[in-house]
Amino acid sequence: MIKDVDSRAQEGVRLASTKANEADQHAIEAGNKAQLAQQTATQANTRLSTVEQVVGNIDQYKAATQTEIRFRPGQSVLSQNAKTALDEMATPLKTQRGYIIEVQGFSSGRGQAAIATSQKMADSVVRYLVLNHEIPVYRIFVVGMGNAPAASADEQGKTKRISGGRVEISLLKNDLEQLASTSSAPAPATQDQQAPPK
Repeated sequence: MIKDVDSRAQEGVRLASTKANEADQHAIEAGNKAQLAQQTATQANTRLSTVEQVVGNIDQYKAATQTEIRFRPGQSVLSQNAKTALDEMATPLKTQRGYIIEVQGFSSGRGQAAIATSQKMADSVVRYLVLNHEIPVYRIFVVGMGNAPAASADEQGKTKRISGGRVEISLLKNDLEQLASTSSAPAPATQDQQAPPK
């Protein structure tokens, strides 16, 4: 009878031990699932913070590159050097988002005639970008500045007027490309570059 009680007690202890092991296993699985849920929540929170920051700064553009196109007096036709400079700037834009192009035309002369000439030069740049590089028109902002003074780099800080004509093209970018990246590290910022006059 004692042996029978002992064997039943041992069987009970074995069953209890098995149930305790199963409970431990379930607890470990639950802990792993909770940790995975925490990691997912943290990733989602980080992504949401990035999206909020980008959306908050969606209209904050930073200069990426600048190009200057020179024209002969009275001309509004692009030279081969000018086309090459525009190609270098516009070719990488086919796969990008979150940019605008600012086109400012400057012309020698006075009054409305200078403004009209500067507008024609700027329009020839815009036409080339739209037709040859399929840049959407809504991404381009253009203005004919006429004979507005250009800032000078001399030590007196005086402004000077130009002879002939020129068009300044500035590529401006916001942080929208950051959303396309799956990593949390920001894309490397492009330093301001000043292309030589063409």
